[in-house]
Amino acid sequence: MSRVRVRYAPSPTGHLHIGNARTALFNYLYAKHYDGDFVFRLEDTDIARNIEGGEESQLKNLAWLGIVPDESPFNPKEQYGPYRQMEALDIYDKIVEELIEKGHAYRCYCTPEELAEEKERQEAAGVAPMYNGHCRNLSDEAIKKYEEEGRPYTIRLRVPEGKTYTFNDMIRGEVSFESKDIGDWVIVKSNGIPTYNFAVVVDDHRMEITNVFRGEEHISNTPKQLMLFDMLGWQPPLYGHMTIIVNENHKKLSKRDQNVMQFVSQYEEEGYLPEAMFNFLALLGWSPEGEEEIFSKEELIKIFDEKRLSKSPSMFDKNKLTWINNRYMKAKDLDEVVAMCKPYLEEAYDLSGKSDAWIHDLIGLYHDQMSYGKEIVELVSLFFKDDYTLDEQGKEVMSWETTPTVVKGFAEQLEAIEDWTAENVKAAIKATQKATGIKGKPLFMGLRVAITAQEHGPDLTQTVTLLGKDKVLARLGQI
Repeated sequence: MSRVRVRYAPSPTGHLHIGNARTALFNYLYAKHYDGDFVFRLEDTDIARNIEGGEESQLKNLAWLGIVPDESPFNPKEQYGPYRQMEALDIYDKIVEELIEKGHAYRCYCTPEELAEEKERQEAAGVAPMYNGHCRNLSDEAIKKYEEEGRPYTIRLRVPEGKTYTFNDMIRGEVSFESKDIGDWVIVKSNGIPTYNFAVVVDDHRMEITNVFRGEEHISNTPKQLMLFDMLGWQPPLYGHMTIIVNENHKKLSKRDQNVMQFVSQYEEEGYLPEAMFNFLALLGWSPEGEEEIFSKEELIKIFDEKRLSKSPSMFDKNKLTWINNRYMKAKDLDEVVAMCKPYLEEAYDLSGKSDAWIHDLIGLYHDQMSYGKEIVELVSLFFKDDYTLDEQGKEVMSWETTPTVVKGFAEQLEAIEDWTAENVKAAIKATQKATGIKGKPLFMGLRVAITAQEHGPDLTQTVTLLGKDKVLARLGQI
């Protein structure tokens, strides 16, 4: 078996999308499982859509996820370069000339207007639009006439007649296409730039790519690529076409879907952990054996099996992502969590007068509850905001006949504290219980709602301690 080589080949037209991140990840896992190479190359021929910094953004976000290419434009191997398509135009030109000389390709002088008219005629007739072959067998005289006019041309591949293209998809099994359903297609545009389906074949061959995992939207591209491999006498890679990602309404995830953050950079900005995102994306269309769902990158590389890639659409489950990230957050050292969360607090609140120890303890109070870094801002809002708004359940708690009693008793106990420590606050709660005879839910929930306007939350003793004596007494005094 030859060395496994896979590729992730984005266009530099934007940030790393969730769907592309999953594609990169499955290619990466496959390569690393078989001790192979993960290649990053750039499909940058759509010049009008390329954005400055697009390439760097892709690599930066991949690195954040923990996906580092073995080869890239910045880490090339001479025998496989270049890694950007616009730097390989001379290579494509030679292949195009070879195809023309062998009769596999020809110049097409049809204008965009002529092509549009023909497409309209075919659609009106209820026929699937396809190139009609007008320039397929032009006479020398016709070619000379067009050339003298200076008419622009594209180069089309001459699709073989009566041929079946079959490949064994690594995910879907055997897939077949008939050449009669594929019109002669453009391999070089009128500006001299090669099209995707042509350039990708040349790149996969010269880079010795053995396996390709990509989205199912590329299935229809596969026969075009296979016929090129066949014409050039090259061995095609093995293909695996992954299913679409759907939202929680089982609709295809699109960039217009506002209910799901679409780009990896957004998750980094919100304080999700890269190892959690790696774990989550690995389960988006692939399932391990057994019930366990928390795996390190090393574990996923070891157990990855392409045969367990799903044939059904994969749902982007936001609750599952939150749960996975929470598991990783809880397992993380508190000092690391504090370092990650503190910048969010500094941006949202005035921390002047707050000691590092106080901030450390505040974040620690929510360590187990937190699902992502930026969530800390909302979780700790009661420590920085003075507004006190009860929901219906809170109002019910405040209406209990026991609540005024525990509030009054606790306030008296707090007034007597001179050394404001967690131990003394805890003692005050116990003293309130003893003095009022009220315990359990009426005591603890009554105090919590009176102090925080919340029915549930982290440890009450620590919460009261961090809020401070003056603020707690002020809130109790409002009851």
